[in-house]
Amino acid sequence: MVAITEMPSVEKVAEKALERRLTVQVAEIAADTTTIRSLDWDRDRFDIEFGLQNGTTYNSYIIRGEKLALVDTSHAKFRELYLKTLQGLVDPAQIEYLVISHTEPDHSGLVREILALAPNVTVVGTKVALQFLNDLVHHPFKQQIVKNGDQIDLGKGHVLQFVNAPNLHWPDTMMTFDLGTSTLYTCDIFGMHYCSEVTYDEDLQKITPDYRFYYECLMAPNARSVISAMKRMDELPQAEIVANGHGPLLRYNVKELTENYRQWSQAQTKGETNVVVCYVSDYGYCDRLSQAIARGVAKTGVAVEMADLKAIDLQELRELVGHASGLVVCTPPTANSHVETAIGAILAAASEKQVIGLYEPHGDRDSSIDLLNNRFKDLGVITAFPAIRVRENPNETTYQTCDEAGTDLGQLLTREKNIKQLKAIDADLDKALGRLAGGLYIISAAKGGARSAMLASWVAQASFKPLGFTVAVAKDRAIESFMQVGDRFVLNVLEDGNYSKLMQHFLKRFAPGADRFEGVKTQISSSGAPILTDALAFIECEVLSRMECSDHWVIYAIAEEGRVSKPDALTAAHHRKIGNHY
Repeated sequence: MVAITEMPSVEKVAEKALERRLTVQVAEIAADTTTIRSLDWDRDRFDIEFGLQNGTTYNSYIIRGEKLALVDTSHAKFRELYLKTLQGLVDPAQIEYLVISHTEPDHSGLVREILALAPNVTVVGTKVALQFLNDLVHHPFKQQIVKNGDQIDLGKGHVLQFVNAPNLHWPDTMMTFDLGTSTLYTCDIFGMHYCSEVTYDEDLQKITPDYRFYYECLMAPNARSVISAMKRMDELPQAEIVANGHGPLLRYNVKELTENYRQWSQAQTKGETNVVVCYVSDYGYCDRLSQAIARGVAKTGVAVEMADLKAIDLQELRELVGHASGLVVCTPPTANSHVETAIGAILAAASEKQVIGLYEPHGDRDSSIDLLNNRFKDLGVITAFPAIRVRENPNETTYQTCDEAGTDLGQLLTREKNIKQLKAIDADLDKALGRLAGGLYIISAAKGGARSAMLASWVAQASFKPLGFTVAVAKDRAIESFMQVGDRFVLNVLEDGNYSKLMQHFLKRFAPGADRFEGVKTQISSSGAPILTDALAFIECEVLSRMECSDHWVIYAIAEEGRVSKPDALTAAHHRKIGNHY
């Protein structure tokens, strides 16, 4: 059974603008089990740091045993819709358990309202989650801390077993398995930002790009934690339904999609090099900024360990830092003794062989980044990128700067390894592959307030109907995050005999957040991406699909619009002698 509740429009004039903007879907997914899916059709950003092509959903669940349980709530923007829908399904006063998978506002945004409607409810969560929730709610409530393997019997066969999953992607996260229905409630894990009235993962091809992009943004920086959580999952019976927190529920492809997490995370953590990214949960923009930096590091194939300085055991922190090749550290908030002690532990465990980077959380009590920088300089450590100073609320350019800074750090750590791998290639094969010629192009893209560009030569037409081509983009390129399925970009074709200036400009190594188009004549395309005025031609296009190829993504794009400035001129050619360089 599936029901849709529309957000009512106030005036006929506004009807079209509000159509399908915020809706709620109700569906029976298993015995005595109902989902309330809050569908956010038009949301095009999530936590700013990455764009959404297909909106998102916030999924909540009702389990009707002899005792009534609610798993997660919804985003505060759905307050009226969600509460009206919930009250139409159950009497909230009868809810005995409110299971909090984690306290991020998109899942716990209506906890206060539920506590008001169900004053006798017991809130169930990890120790860290309930600590965070106490800070959010500011009044007493009944609570029950659960650990890995703990159970609550709701009756009628619904026994809830809890699985710790810290750092996926918050330190307080847990999963819940209903032994009666073999339903695994996973919150952010195995989710995707994909808004659809289709309740389940029926069209695997359609959802796969969003599923992978979601993993890359939120889970790849926590790959070790993913593997640990999945080992705990292995102790449970096979899940028949994965009731996630975002996007379609997994029912038809459970095994394949969950195993993808294991495979991707194993690949991410197989290297010997790792970086510890430190943050302070629920302070300023620390969570989001740290995730953006961690994603940049992960792009380079370097393993990442996230460390919440607010909650981590100090001995564990010392061990993490002592074994790390690189460190990313935030400036601590003043008047927080545990975090200040944690910074002292980092400084005591750090060594001069390590690579570091610093960033400001932009909270209301930031300590001095310069003082912290000086303390690390005294240790003789190597600085990977200039300290990231955040003087106003972060925007997309800020998060892009963080992403690029993380990539710079990762590339610094993998430089020697990559050189060794290139030298190991068979010389004859290397020379033969180098005879594959290409053209010279500049790819330019924009998303929100951020822009990026790169010099490309691995470009080839791939189809006639529709007109399409492929371009290979290294995984650690800054522009890679601008070339997801549905994104639009411009392919600027360089002219034979007139390309040197542009090529040299875009071959430069840019500092994180630097404007790649400074000093370059440009025009703006319909998608907002820069068109190079001095290019021979441009093609504006949309990404239709992506194929993973070891250290590159092969992007297949459909040409939408194009123009040639000099009909008789030729494309600049790029000839190589070896195949292990561009």
